[in-house]
Amino acid sequence: MNKIIIMALLCVSTLAMKPAIVEISGENGGRLNGKAWSSSELKDKVHVLFYVDPDEKDLNNHASEALAREKFDLTKYASIAIINMDATWLPNSILEGALEDKQKKYPNTLYVKDLEKVIVKKWKGIVKDDDSNILVFNKSGNLVYKINGKASAAQVKEMIAIIKKNL
Repeated sequence: MNKIIIMALLCVSTLAMKPAIVEISGENGGRLNGKAWSSSELKDKVHVLFYVDPDEKDLNNHASEALAREKFDLTKYASIAIINMDATWLPNSILEGALEDKQKKYPNTLYVKDLEKVIVKKWKGIVKDDDSNILVFNKSGNLVYKINGKASAAQVKEMIAIIKKNL
């Protein structure tokens, strides 16, 4: 257990960085209501951002469920799901309908469409294209933890510990 805590602290200390500001709007996508989204909004709360290829949408359901079980205080915690809509052959109209359904089912999660891989292009080395990515930002907007691909049980525990530490 001590090794996990030490590894988590090392990860936090070496990872803490503020990625370039990214705005997704207009032809590039944005919120489901059509308004722009900017990564400059990742402040004042701990944010967990899922950046997901629709073909990998179920890869980290176990991590989403573990986060939901924590019932974090929504005045201190927020979740965002950005869908890499250019990473699939599925038509955008089908994806948009599915996202609207998800937004109704999970009203506390903000859903954003990335139609042109804006995040992939701006955050090279932070997110992987055609994959499921989980990013944790502290209240200052610094990236403090990331998982690319399927999260292991140990990574999910580590992520939750880091979130709790940053609340």
